[in-house]
Amino acid sequence: MKRPSEAAPPLALVVDDDFTVRLLVRQTLENAGIAVAEADDGSRGLHDLVRLDPDIVLLDVMMPGKNGFEVCAEARALAAHSRTPILMMTGLDDTESVNHAYEAGATDFITKPITWPILAHRCRYMLRASQALDRLARSEARLADAQRLARLGHWDWDLSTHEIYRSPEALRILGCSGALAPMDYAAFAALVHPSDRGELDAAVRRALDEAQPYSLEYRIVRADGAERVLHEQAVVECDRTQRPMRIHGTTQDITERRQAEQRIRRLALYDTLTELPNRQFFKEQLGHSLAHAKRLEQKVGVLVLDLDRFKRINETLGHNIGDQLLAAVGARLTQSLRSADYVTRADTAPVAGNLARLGGDEFTIQVTGLAQAADVAKVARRILRALSHPFHLGGQEVVVTASAGIAVYPDDGDDVDALLQNADSAMYHAKDQGKDNYQFFSPSMNVSSLAKLTLENQLRKAIERDELVLHYQPKVDAISWRIAGVEALIRWRHPERGMIAPMEFIPLAEETGLIVPIGDWVLGEAARQAAIWRAAGFAPISIAVNMASPSFAQPDFVAKVAAVLAQANLEPGAIEIELTESVLMHDAEAARETLRALKRHGVALSIDDFGTGYSSLAYLKRFPIDTLKIDRSFVRDVIRNAEDASITRAIIALGKSLGLAVVAEGVETEAQAAFLRESGCTLMQGYLFSRPVCADDITAMLRGPVQLPLDAAA
Repeated sequence: MKRPSEAAPPLALVVDDDFTVRLLVRQTLENAGIAVAEADDGSRGLHDLVRLDPDIVLLDVMMPGKNGFEVCAEARALAAHSRTPILMMTGLDDTESVNHAYEAGATDFITKPITWPILAHRCRYMLRASQALDRLARSEARLADAQRLARLGHWDWDLSTHEIYRSPEALRILGCSGALAPMDYAAFAALVHPSDRGELDAAVRRALDEAQPYSLEYRIVRADGAERVLHEQAVVECDRTQRPMRIHGTTQDITERRQAEQRIRRLALYDTLTELPNRQFFKEQLGHSLAHAKRLEQKVGVLVLDLDRFKRINETLGHNIGDQLLAAVGARLTQSLRSADYVTRADTAPVAGNLARLGGDEFTIQVTGLAQAADVAKVARRILRALSHPFHLGGQEVVVTASAGIAVYPDDGDDVDALLQNADSAMYHAKDQGKDNYQFFSPSMNVSSLAKLTLENQLRKAIERDELVLHYQPKVDAISWRIAGVEALIRWRHPERGMIAPMEFIPLAEETGLIVPIGDWVLGEAARQAAIWRAAGFAPISIAVNMASPSFAQPDFVAKVAAVLAQANLEPGAIEIELTESVLMHDAEAARETLRALKRHGVALSIDDFGTGYSSLAYLKRFPIDTLKIDRSFVRDVIRNAEDASITRAIIALGKSLGLAVVAEGVETEAQAAFLRESGCTLMQGYLFSRPVCADDITAMLRGPVQLPLDAAA
């Protein structure tokens, strides 16, 4: 219906050249609750039809000008009135006229003389039928829109004729027009992907044999070559004898949904940086492999691989290069694995191996179908060889090595977590053995790992339990043999094991991140001791504190140092920060700004282990350094090795030329001390003068010159 308001009565347009007929029709229809408009000829009737948009038209056949047949035909040509009910009123009762009326598009006809009560009933019936048709048309339009939005079409297969009707949306999904629609099952099956055709055929056969519905997914290949994924559901209708008569159902295009699911699955199961499977996917695959190996009584090897010194690459070259390196390592690992060590893809084909990135710089590989556990070593050797070749990243050549640990099912564990844990223990053992090698798991490694974990837990509590102490090693003036300064060296006074050397727990602190709070404690304790010695009236000496890279990189590092100095009320130079060359060169510009800020707070700055890193004159000129410390590796052989002697003299001369103090570390013999003194080195540190001792022992030494053998003091 096309009325503007549901409350308004329906409007009838009466087109008749007879005034009396129009009057009687008006009275009859108005009494029936129908509004009436009139036109006295066909042309005016067509004009009013467009202007008034009536709900029903009563049309006389015999009129001057355009007759009723012509008006009806032209009305039907108007899109807006293709379904408007038209009642032909005619005095002609021959069959030919009736047929002509219907051919012109009439909805119904009534012959004259008209029985007026019947006319009212017929008009009401036609209006109700028109309203029902309008509602049906709107419903069908909404259904078509819904199907188009859902990409859902329906179809009906008549088993007696073998013809298949498909809705417009079903045809669009298939990529067909109505003229090219597949009318039988064979033509439709030709569109189905060859790999899926057998499954569809089987589902249809079961439906026909058992009169049961089916639901499945399959792919089609359209005429334009596009591949789509469809979900189809169907039910079977049977006659009274339960013989199938027809199958009808729906077909939905779920291609985009499947693609989205695959993208989500990839995000959930794959590492975005290397595009390798992640830990979750690897564990799933390994679980399947273990179940398969258990049935066949086979072995499965798990290899955990970790890059050596990867942290240093991040610190020196930046995280962008680090990420590029991880992606390149993943690609090289993939290439180095042969078909027998198959790398997992997204498909479900059986695999013989599985490469994944567990996280950080750690990768893992599973190798199945092993004849013997030792065969995993072949894979490990091939991988380590492949990684030994340089990587070219961002215009730089990067060389890395890796350490690998191997655990074998069922010898080293019978579940996923146990195998990964044991392979991880073996990998850390490989690092302890010098890196760039592989190790098989042994039970003793778990004992070692447990001991390491226990030590870590105890170290976390060492500060709050006041178990850490500082020892001090003097730096001696080679002219006066008095203490010119000391280096603070941390010790751990363990309640059960006694004094633990820093070489045992400092690497663990760096690995676990505890080095930052430990560094803060050392700095505060050194400042406190400096204040004690100053209050006791001793001449000012500097206390050197070695700072690790994580501490120096803290955004609030300068503020921490300033707060410590202010609290202890120390004079400039009382605290000296020792840094290695690699710490400074990680981000040279940021390091220079930090060093300048420290200098403004009166902090002395020293380069530790000089000569073993970059040893660049350029950075010495850029950084506000006060002291160079010659690494003990040169001092140790300075008497026997001419090269070490030359390097040592050169460092001393370089320091003097730049106005820097030079400290020789590791002085243990009188001959070394004499050589250094003759070469112009005026500050020395080492066992010849004193081992690291407690603060009270240093207090005693501060009262006079250090006691040396006579020939050394001469």
